[in-house]
Amino acid sequence: MEALIWETADELDQKLASRLRNIRKRRAISQQRLADMSGVSYGSIKRFEATGQISLLSLTKIAMALDLAEELRGLFTRVPYKNIEEVIRESR
Repeated sequence: MEALIWETADELDQKLASRLRNIRKRRAISQQRLADMSGVSYGSIKRFEATGQISLLSLTKIAMALDLAEELRGLFTRVPYKNIEEVIRESR
């Protein structure tokens, strides 16, 4: 049985944007300063924080500028197997 999804992709993106905005504010970094630090345009950062929309490359640059690259490196590294068939397919 598949797990129920309780949020849309847009909602998940917005939650991620909100988490990064909170980290940026906690570190007292303005959107413009983050743009300068990351090489991502001010407009892209502003849009990301408002809508959750951003390219993967820009998200990676922002994470690196906020010293969060390790969080991205660990993404999808501890995914549990859903069933025994996945274990068998991976070992082939």
